Formats: sequence, C-alpha cells, structure tokens
Amino acid sequence: MNAAAPPFGPLEFQLVLLRRMADHQPGLVEDARRVLGASVSDMREANRRWQAMVRSPRGRGTLARLRSVLGEPESRTRRTIGDLECDALLWPVPLWPGLRFEALAGPGGAVWNEWLVRAPGAAGPELRAVADLRPWSCTVDEVARAFPARPLEGGAPARWALALSPRDEEPCVAEFTWGLLQRLVPAPRASPDNPYGRSR
Repeated sequence: MNAAAPPFGPLEFQLVLLRRMADHQPGLVEDARRVLGASVSDMREANRRWQAMVRSPRGRGTLARLRSVLGEPESRTRRTIGDLECDALLWPVPLWPGLRFEALAGPGGAVWNEWLVRAPGAAGPELRAVADLRPWSCTVDEVARAFPARPLEGGAPARWALALSPRDEEPCVAEFTWGLLQRLVPAPRASPDNPYGRSR
C-alpha cells in the first residue's frame, strides 16, 4: 500500500511558481530553492502534483484550490474593472515578502486572473529607465505605469509580455512569469504586414 502524499501547502505552491520561472532565471530559482530547502526533484514533483490538481475532472475550482493550498486570503477587496466588478483576494508569499499572490474572482467565483502583485503599503522600485528593470524586481502593473507600454501575448500559461517604448531609449519587450518581471528582450522589428513587430 502506497503512503499518502504529503499535504500540498504554501511551500509546494512556491515551488510551482519557481518551476515556471526557471525557464528564464535558473540562477535566481536555484537560490530561491536553497532558501526553501527544496531540491530540483522537489520542485518537479510539486509541479506534477499541481498540474494533476488543475487538470483533474473532479478537481476543485481555482479559488477553492488556492484556499485549500494557501488557506484563507490575507485580504479581500471589491474592485471594479471597466463595467465589471470582481473580488481581489491576496495571499502572502514568503519568498517575496513585498509581494502578494492575487486572484481576481468574478461572479460565481470564477477566477479571471492570478499573479504576483505588490503588497498593499509596500514600497515598489523606482522605475525611471530601462536599466531599473531588473529580474524579479517589479510586477506587470508597476512596469505598465512607469513606461509607455502595450500588452502582448505571453506565449504560455502564467506568462505576460509588455512592449515598452521608453523615452529616449530603444524599444524593448518586458517578459513576466506569474506577474513578476523575468527579462527584457529587444523589440522585434516592424514590417508592413506586421506593424507592431510581433511574431504571429
């Protein structure tokens, strides 16, 4: 008889976040794993279990799953986005004390978005130039407020991208995983049939 799997909690959830980030920032992820006392195999196993929960036909909805893993949210506020209202739920993430994991839940509890955001009251970085955009230093919202930006397709689940047009600097693309900046890449060149310079 197989032993029961250990509980899936905040530690394992953080490993899931790191697993996706390892594609772009393996060095930072390795350092974070050491802080958590976890191995590469621990990270892979946590991701395997998470994906099994997400894909299970008998699985819980996103909001129920987050509650089962992270506990009750630290805060819950009503937010209006355009003509729609939703609940913004925040959970602490020990690896990043200045951030929170946010889920935006619409009517009926359907989760519209989930990612890392700056914790309420926490000071964000001063973003005055592209050189200030360091990996893991800022969130999608902070970069979008600091620079002329246009959203792009992220290319994979839990990924986002912003085309930036900094004043007096070369255009570039900021790439994010779970809402946290991972890297900057040169902006693709535009062409007559693709004026935005984004590969299709």
